[in-house]
Amino acid sequence: QVQLVESGGGLVQAGGSLRLSCTAYRRTTSTYAMGWFRQAPGKEREFVSAISWSGGSIYYADFGQGRFTISRDNAKNTVYLQMNSLRPEDTAVYYCAAATLGSNWPAKDSYDYWGQGTQVTVSS
Repeated sequence: QVQLVESGGGLVQAGGSLRLSCTAYRRTTSTYAMGWFRQAPGKEREFVSAISWSGGSIYYADFGQGRFTISRDNAKNTVYLQMNSLRPEDTAVYYCAAATLGSNWPAKDSYDYWGQGTQVTVSS
């Protein structure tokens, strides 16, 4: 029902910024909460941020608080993750995901659709 496509990853120097985008191609008018996750080599996929369909509920992992900002433009079916003050430990593949509410959102196992991911590399 939904295809998610991420973009905006790349190589940046420590302290720099990136803005990730995730566009959802929907076949219905259903509403979805959205989330961002990341996975570094040898590590589990971890939660980064999440936003409800209306934008009224927003969550951040502790490591992103004050540095990352999630937003969405429902007219464009796109969610964004602005990442500032990037650190080498932010290096990972970043994935966006879509969830129908009512399944313990924003937990990782609550998401129904996942994108292919976009690589973020932060050099020291």
